[in-house]
Amino acid sequence: MSETELVLRSTRVITPEGTRAATVAVARGTITAVLPYDAPVPEGARLEDFGDDVLLPGLVDTHVHVNDPGRTEWEGFWTATRAAAAGGITTLVDMPLNSLPPTTTVDHLHVKQDVARPKAHIDVGFWGGALPDNVKDLHPLHEAGVFGFKAFLSPSGVDEFPHLDQEQLARSLAEIAGFGGLLIVHAEDPHHLAAAPQQGGPKYAHFLASRPRDAEDTAIAALVAQARRLDARVHILHLSSGDALPLIRAARAEGVRVTVETCPHYLTLTAEEVPDGASEFKCCPPIREAANQDLLWQALADGTIDCVVTDHSPSTADLKTDDFATAWGGISGLQLSLAAVWTAARERGHGLADVVRWMSTRTSELAGLDRKGAIEAGRDADFAVLAPDETFTVDPAALQHRNRVTAYAGRTLSGVVKSTWLRGTRIYADGEFTDPQGQLLTRTP
Repeated sequence: MSETELVLRSTRVITPEGTRAATVAVARGTITAVLPYDAPVPEGARLEDFGDDVLLPGLVDTHVHVNDPGRTEWEGFWTATRAAAAGGITTLVDMPLNSLPPTTTVDHLHVKQDVARPKAHIDVGFWGGALPDNVKDLHPLHEAGVFGFKAFLSPSGVDEFPHLDQEQLARSLAEIAGFGGLLIVHAEDPHHLAAAPQQGGPKYAHFLASRPRDAEDTAIAALVAQARRLDARVHILHLSSGDALPLIRAARAEGVRVTVETCPHYLTLTAEEVPDGASEFKCCPPIREAANQDLLWQALADGTIDCVVTDHSPSTADLKTDDFATAWGGISGLQLSLAAVWTAARERGHGLADVVRWMSTRTSELAGLDRKGAIEAGRDADFAVLAPDETFTVDPAALQHRNRVTAYAGRTLSGVVKSTWLRGTRIYADGEFTDPQGQLLTRTP
């Protein structure tokens, strides 16, 4: 009898070699073969035939603020991972801040792992944090399995996670480069932010002026210079400024080890459409103008921007006041990210294979998750089943994250996730979830 336990079949399977009709064999949670569409089903194996719905590798979101423990009224592992599963995401990597304690020591990492373990509906890994005073903790955190280290170059918004000045950045980056680690960076220059007009109030134009593009551009230039000097590996988080792209292209051409992400809200929303007082659209750096958005799409197409992640950063609804200066900055996007990006991508001539590359393959590569990110033999049997031509209108009441605030309310999106599979187990289908099946992931040595 064959060892194959499960066979998944679709007329459209997205594989590294292209999209084709195929049959995918699974045993013990691992993809064992990608076979021709009409391959026989082994004796004893269960067949799931998805017809013309598309079989994708499960998405990997490497930028999620779960906030648990400590700010669980904002979000938690139970709700965040349900939202992720409903959106076709099978792996997330949690950011080190907005939880209490932040993930800045090995003991703090263990606290967070203990909280996440019984609640995770999908697989969960963790970033560590680089603070002015924790250089001594970076290598132990690396050895404990974090995927890299998050740092801010301007104030983070929470007191327990202070930003690095240029001297502190150099010190932390030298330490991380010494053991071959990765620094991921919120790159906005504090001096440019302080010099920008700070009017406050409900007008989005005033908020946008308070976070100018040159704050990003200057911080990225300084980060690239440090990476070049130290031959360090760095990753630019949530890029929103198209003006920084020529610098990034030039740095990569000369061999600087820099990668870049952007987010669905920068690709699908524009400053021109943000209503005054609507702080559900507030994030830092901000959603910019349509012309700037075009530059981001061009950079995705030519590979300058590597990947697309949510930067899911929720809060309680009361923190989303109509004053853009004081409202919490963050957009909750886990459940809607695939549909939002696919809706915009297809309008610009991209295919689902492009979306998979940006939101699964390259995010897996960023974190070194070599069992994720593709439908091929030897990978985890993590899948999303998508009806790409079906549409839905975003109803906040249907969202799974804890506080159902969304910048996408009322928007019609293409792409309905029919089911989500984790290591060969269907964990979500038609609005229903299994009990938590997720595992905690650590960096492969």
